Amino acid sequence: MENSKQEKEGKKGDYRPVVGIAIVSLLVCGLFFPLLITGIAQVILPYQANGQIAHLNGQPVGSNVITQNFTQPVFFHPRNNSASGLDPDITLQDALSQIPGISNATGIPMATLQQLVNQNIDQQGQAVELQYVNVLTMNLLLVQMFPSTYSEYT
Repeated sequence: MENSKQEKEGKKGDYRPVVGIAIVSLLVCGLFFPLLITGIAQVILPYQANGQIAHLNGQPVGSNVITQNFTQPVFFHPRNNSASGLDPDITLQDALSQIPGISNATGIPMATLQQLVNQNIDQQGQAVELQYVNVLTMNLLLVQMFPSTYSEYT
């Protein structure tokens, strides 16, 4: 009986190093390392570390890297078929196809809107399919360039 009692006590002691390693690993990997990397990122790349926040009149209005849900007909809209729903860009063709609706809703000439789109293409390759436009950037430009049209959104 003494042997089985000693074996049970010995097995209880075997868990202490494992629990200790687990706690230390949790603290290092789950707390200290992320805080260190976040701190370094805040010093070296603060704009990117904070989510590339876009501002309008000094107020944060969204992120340039995550899509915003625009529903009003006076704005460019994100993709309806984006796989993740997080993509902030639309294809050039999608942006151009939205111009007539925005023009009708705002009275801004289609040629002006087309010029604005063409000036803000993010070229990711030579193919037309790889040309994108950031929805938030386009909408902020509209608000800034046409303040009387978009006065209720500022």
